Amino acid sequence: MTNTVIVGGGLAGLRAAQRLRETGTSELITIVGDEKHRPYNRPPLSKQLLAGTMSPVECEFDTAADDFEWILGNAAAGLDVENRRLSLTDGEIGYDKLIIATGRGARTLPGLPELDGFHVLRGLDDAIALHTAAQHAENVVIIGGGFIGCEVASSLRVNGVESVTIVERAATLMPLLGPDIGRFAERLHREHGVNIHCNTSVTQFHGESRVERVELDNGQILDADLVLLSLGSVPNTDWLAGSGLELDQGSVVCDEFCHASGHPDIVAVGDVASWTHRGVGKRVRIEHWSNAADMGAAAAENLFAAVGGKAPYSPIPTFWTDQYDVNFKAAGFVTMVDSFVPVDTGVEGKWNWDGLGESGLVAGVTANDNKAFLKYRRTIAGAGTKP
Repeated sequence: MTNTVIVGGGLAGLRAAQRLRETGTSELITIVGDEKHRPYNRPPLSKQLLAGTMSPVECEFDTAADDFEWILGNAAAGLDVENRRLSLTDGEIGYDKLIIATGRGARTLPGLPELDGFHVLRGLDDAIALHTAAQHAENVVIIGGGFIGCEVASSLRVNGVESVTIVERAATLMPLLGPDIGRFAERLHREHGVNIHCNTSVTQFHGESRVERVELDNGQILDADLVLLSLGSVPNTDWLAGSGLELDQGSVVCDEFCHASGHPDIVAVGDVASWTHRGVGKRVRIEHWSNAADMGAAAAENLFAAVGGKAPYSPIPTFWTDQYDVNFKAAGFVTMVDSFVPVDTGVEGKWNWDGLGESGLVAGVTANDNKAFLKYRRTIAGAGTKP
């Protein structure tokens, strides 16, 4: 009886398990997760759940009918590839095939003082704690103006938090999307009452038992009874130390079929994987919801496929972020863009930006314009050239 063990109980792991069950390629499927929750939908954590329009139960995927073995609240602690054994914080299990889907954890600040009032947002428990704390917060400071930081600011203001401040060390908010879109986002948040400090870093936190003030490198001191650290993420791969698997900046190195380098019975999927993308001609890492879902299913098929039957995984990345009444969507390879150029849509309330790279259009970003987003995705997919 073939036992496929999936390490990671998020979307990528769930989609991999469901694809294995659909194809009937693995008799036994075991999902190991460090959280006590069954898989849930992460995008609402910084949006609807935080705004109070969705409950934690509504975030959970319906897995009642899924015939899987579940080991939850028990994190992976080590991997013995030669003997095909997975060590857990409590016990160990064997496997025939292994799917690594442990995702990424929240990055924090070194030397953070031991004060109450600090939060991160990566998992469901984080979101519940942040939502609860925000009900009583008067002055919220968000350190990091990327997508999550901006979404949280939007949700908190919509939910009635009086004072919300974003501190971002880059020149604009959402720096991945360049200065023009960043300034657009900054205007949007200012219109909704958010205080913004760009080109600014935090130097010190003040307080007795809980954080009370945040000091900036320009000397300004902000009142704060809740601080969100929205500083990006780090791969959850400490448990792979000594396993022999190749890692690149902590991510599992994979070939174009999602196999861990040199290991035909192991694949890695989602945020934790760095794989060779044939359309790009180099290794990429894509940390988006749609990629987690698609890669989980694709890798599960390749894990059991014959050598000649494997399909390279080469998606066109897409992602979205909702802030107030604006829905941003992006298609393509935004990290390969040299400049985002605004496009006149001729329609009030809709905005587009061409993402231009060495070979021309490599990405597109839209705001409240799904038709243009779909066109960008088709155009980039049909180009067939390396950005």
